[in-house]
Amino acid sequence: MPKRTTLLISTVAMVVCTLLFAPLTLAAPPATKIYRVGYLLLSPLSDTPSPDRAAFIEGMRNLGYEEGRNLVIEYRSANWEPEFLSDLAAELVKLPVDVIIPITSEATRAAMQGTRTIPIVMPFSGDPVGAGLVKSLAHPGGNVAGLTLDVTPEVGAKLLQLLKEAAPKIKHVTVLWNPTSTNFVRHVESMKSGAKGLGITLTSINQHGPKDIEAALAIMRHKRPDALIVMPDPATSSYRQIIAEFATANRIPTMFGFRLYVDAGGLMSYGPNLPDNFRRAATYVDKIFKGAKPADLPIEQPTKFELVINLKTAKALRIKIPPALLLRADEVIK
Repeated sequence: MPKRTTLLISTVAMVVCTLLFAPLTLAAPPATKIYRVGYLLLSPLSDTPSPDRAAFIEGMRNLGYEEGRNLVIEYRSANWEPEFLSDLAAELVKLPVDVIIPITSEATRAAMQGTRTIPIVMPFSGDPVGAGLVKSLAHPGGNVAGLTLDVTPEVGAKLLQLLKEAAPKIKHVTVLWNPTSTNFVRHVESMKSGAKGLGITLTSINQHGPKDIEAALAIMRHKRPDALIVMPDPATSSYRQIIAEFATANRIPTMFGFRLYVDAGGLMSYGPNLPDNFRRAATYVDKIFKGAKPADLPIEQPTKFELVINLKTAKALRIKIPPALLLRADEVIK
């Protein structure tokens, strides 16, 4: 073939290739979608993320969502003023956000009042069916999905039983809790039933927020219970170190529902791994971002309860934890 013909064919081929592939080469890559999450709290928002919030952020990052790249988290805090939750939820709806993460049942109700279309993912709830947040665990319906901390009300009696094993001589136990919270009403009732069989007199001190914590401690300082059980709540969580220090200073053994209280100096905890719930909440958000509907996502229950014991606190209280109980512990803080 003549060189001129060969050159012509090569030139034509180059032009054709240029025309075919130029649009692919020159076109800009599609813009990354920015997802917006509304994070609604009753308690104040700290500069340093709590273990729970850090777990949620980590869970989102592990699924490919990173703040500053394709994720924006809009935080709204009522600063212990529950009447502001509805207005804050309305702000998030107006933005709008793609999903709302409510922390506490009050925040969930406020979000539900604000929207019936934007998905709501609960990192935890006590009895979501009994509280009217969802129709059922298997088929929640509506725009609410997420996780529950509730498995059986007998968990309350279990807290008391474990505390009795750690400190066999206790006779008078005080439970500190928020009676307006639907999360743990059944647990406290089962605790009362269990107290009879253990020969324990159970009294309760009610708190409705952080302003009641100091008064509750003053009552215990006066009445001197043999032991203290603290039910999980935003107020007791925020003041967990103060409660733990008070109990240790007054030689009062303590039992809590979550391990973060034991990390703060409490004696024992038995309950679900709360940060794990927040990580699992991130998987719900991911599914929703990918097209799943909250009504079709079953409410998940805890898969494992953990017993955590703080031996440093036991030593300060002059309590010798039975070896059999230590062997059953999932973690021992030394």
